Order: sequence, then structure tokens, then C-alpha cells
Amino acid sequence: MALVTALRRLAHVRLREYPRRTAAVTSGAWLTGQKSFTTGTQSLRSDNKVTVHFINRDGEKITVKGSPGDSLLDVVINEDLDFDGFGACEGTLACSTCHLIFDEDVYKSLGPVTDEEMDMLDLAYGLTDTSRLGCQICLTKSLEGMVARVPESVADIRQSKDGSS
Repeated sequence: MALVTALRRLAHVRLREYPRRTAAVTSGAWLTGQKSFTTGTQSLRSDNKVTVHFINRDGEKITVKGSPGDSLLDVVINEDLDFDGFGACEGTLACSTCHLIFDEDVYKSLGPVTDEEMDMLDLAYGLTDTSRLGCQICLTKSLEGMVARVPESVADIRQSKDGSS
């Protein structure tokens, strides 16, 4: 596990050194050097993008686009959205900092919640019946135009008791 973490960190450092200029060839397809916390093999990217609307803690609506197959955590990272503390564990299901709240109809279309995700959601502040972890939600074309609300506060053990980092 430590080796996997070290390799991920090395890959992210390389991507920061050569942003969007490097490309890898996998099965004959060119892939851009885009950061991703999603584990597994990199899927082929299409030109189709999915629009996602985030409502941040201040109530501001932020509209971004992500690739099908990316997690919502990937979208936040790739679009450099400034949600304080978001994605502390880098999508390894070891925290609840990517907690998002969805409308009922969107929530029903997200698929089942795993036991591991439910365990982490139990630690989230502001938990609702339509809460999910952004690292576990992968974009599909059927989620086009979805709205995800960032909760008022976040359970991030990296912060001290006075709320500072």
C-alpha cells in the first residue's frame, strides 16, 4: 500500500512539472497529462464532457465540466476548485472531506452506497439522507447538469481545534 501511495505522489509531481504537455500512449490512444485520484487504469477520454454545478459553502454556484468516468473529487482537483479541506485522503475512502449533498432525484440516480462509504459518511458533519462522498461518484452522461452542494463544515482531522490548518 505504501508503494502505491509513493507511486501516486511521484506521478502527481511529474504532472505538475509538465502540465498538459506530456502524453502517454496506451493501446494506441493519446492521453493528456491530467491529474486524477481515481484508481485503476486510465480510461480512454472522449471529447464529451459532463457539466456539474457545485454550490460552495458561501452559496456561490460554480459550473465546471468533467470527463465521463472521472469522480467528482477528480473534477474538483482538475478544475482547481478551492473547497477547504476537500479530498484529504485523495479518494482512498479514509475520510469524509469530499462529502457532498445532492437533490433527491440526482441521489437516486447515483447508484448504491457501499458499506465502506457509509462508514465514512457516518463521520461527516451535516449528514443528510442524500449525502454521498465525491470520490465515489463517477460522472456519466446521465448526470449532465447535476447540482452538488458542499456542506457548511467539514470533518478534517488535519485542522487544529481552533479551526486553523
